[in-house]
Amino acid sequence: MSEPLSQPATANLLTDNPELYEARFPDPERLAGRWAEDCLRRYGAGPRVLDLGCGTGRDAAHLHRAGRTVTGADLSDAMLAYARAQHPGPEYVRADLRQFALPGREFDAVVCLDSALLYCHTNAELDGCLASVRRSLAPGGLLVAEMRNGAFFLGRTELLDAPRVNGFTWRGVAYESTTTLYVDRTAQLLRRTRVWTADDGSEPAEQRSAWRLLFPLELRHMVASHGFEVLALYDGPGPRTEPEWREGDAPGAVTDADRLHLVARRLN
Repeated sequence: MSEPLSQPATANLLTDNPELYEARFPDPERLAGRWAEDCLRRYGAGPRVLDLGCGTGRDAAHLHRAGRTVTGADLSDAMLAYARAQHPGPEYVRADLRQFALPGREFDAVVCLDSALLYCHTNAELDGCLASVRRSLAPGGLLVAEMRNGAFFLGRTELLDAPRVNGFTWRGVAYESTTTLYVDRTAQLLRRTRVWTADDGSEPAEQRSAWRLLFPLELRHMVASHGFEVLALYDGPGPRTEPEWREGDAPGAVTDADRLHLVARRLN
């Protein structure tokens, strides 16, 4: 039986309930993991991969099945426990992507999907993350990241004009989420308020989060300042674009739509 909304384990219903997260954001075709693997192959990455902000471990496990030696890192103990049980193969470790060290480990690639990089809200946090990523990579190693595109919100309001309502059923309970986004221009954040309701008699639960809005040239500059060469930066196709990425699709050439996809190489 599911836990009532009025009694979440901590402040985030989805990250504290990984099964619920996968029910809300299903990826049966492992599209995100396949896209990441395609990038790693396209740009010649070696076998040792760090999945930074690995969440439930779905993508880390896909990369493991593709023949790579994978470490998944996340700050959520609930997500890590679920990943170890449900998506075995990678090694899973606790780490804060804003600044981390994994002694004794060196990687050929760091993968950071689903806007995880944008949980670095300040320039100091972004610097800490990128410096940590660089230290973790072997010379010539790749950073592959997928995230929202701050430039999309210049003059566009379609994601801001009205709440988005999504419904799904998990363990016999019908859930509905109503999500409202707004741009905090001073902090350069996309702030999200999500209200959860369920038909199990529990009270509605309101949760708040935010992503840093990065612009393409800003991202290029920050990555370069930490000793990376940008190999590709484009809006689509990708695992969360319309249309979705499919096997054989080449990277795009513009950065106009809602998502950004980054591939950068650590310089020696």
